[in-house]
Amino acid sequence: MTSSTYQNLLIIYYSGTGNAKRTSEWIIEKAKESGINSFLFSFPQFLKGQFPDLQGRTLIGICSATHGFNLPHSVLKMIFRFKLIPGSDIFIVNTRAGMKLSKLFLPGLSGLALILPALVLRIKGYRVVAMRPVDLPSNWISLHPGLKQKVVNSMIEHWKAKVEKFADGLFTGKRIYWPALVSLPFDLLIAPVALGYYFVGRYVLAKTFFASDKCNDCLLCIKACPTKSIVLKDNRPYWKLTCESCMHCMNFCPQRAIETSHSLVTLLTWLLVAVVNPFLSKVILAFFQDYLKPVQFLDSTFVTIFRWSFAIFLFTLTYYLIHYLMHFKPVWRFMSWFTITRFIFWRRYHVPAEG
Repeated sequence: MTSSTYQNLLIIYYSGTGNAKRTSEWIIEKAKESGINSFLFSFPQFLKGQFPDLQGRTLIGICSATHGFNLPHSVLKMIFRFKLIPGSDIFIVNTRAGMKLSKLFLPGLSGLALILPALVLRIKGYRVVAMRPVDLPSNWISLHPGLKQKVVNSMIEHWKAKVEKFADGLFTGKRIYWPALVSLPFDLLIAPVALGYYFVGRYVLAKTFFASDKCNDCLLCIKACPTKSIVLKDNRPYWKLTCESCMHCMNFCPQRAIETSHSLVTLLTWLLVAVVNPFLSKVILAFFQDYLKPVQFLDSTFVTIFRWSFAIFLFTLTYYLIHYLMHFKPVWRFMSWFTITRFIFWRRYHVPAEG
């Protein structure tokens, strides 16, 4: 048993397919071995606000999936409002898209997922004592098939040992920043991508999911959505703009009925890039210059904001139209067949049960 600096450990986790949940459980198990009073809350449980009365020195952990090289919007919003045991120590863990090439474990990138929440929590008066990325298997099934089970199992075994070692050091009072600092130069380089995803990309991705002709109306996706972003509209699952693209629904659907509409994304992207945005940019820029006489910097800034805002509007409008048209079987069949996620080789992913 390791002698611990802390009497209490409280972890809040946000997980789509189980990576962040499993990581949190590994840390909790090590805490119990060290005699620490341990409490584990999922993100929805934390929002309900029912917490134990903790006496003694407390360590708070925030463990979350990484979406678009950042923490999910709902988690960031929670961190900005975070008020729990002021003055306590905090550590941040982000699970990110790891891969494996032969025997080589390949890291993902954190982007702003560790930097931004650490800065916010530090300003709010908490001591951020550790930051740790964990490269568990990538779950971005919209972009690639799930990894083979043998690869998944080896990655979980590999990272379990690393997380347990991290936890042992954490409980003895060590400050652990080096795992986050190793990838910091690369994370800073992709920070603009993280910002672009946060303000635009996540809304676009939210409008790529649909229930195919395999859907049997079990409504499990609606019940299990961590952010309550799936609703029943016109008797079909409908993804709101609050969707975090956590892949929970897509990976856990018993019928494999939830798909990503690659055909719709390809068509709309082409229309935006090749047709709509060039025309609108020319018209809006001409109007802006003729009537408002702004400086050149404001010209380009205004056009950029307008173009991306219009992109979100177009994706949302088209998605709603497609959602309505899918009442007609030919459209439903077309949407169901013209997506590569429907093929059997496009494996789904969620952390397997420990056995």
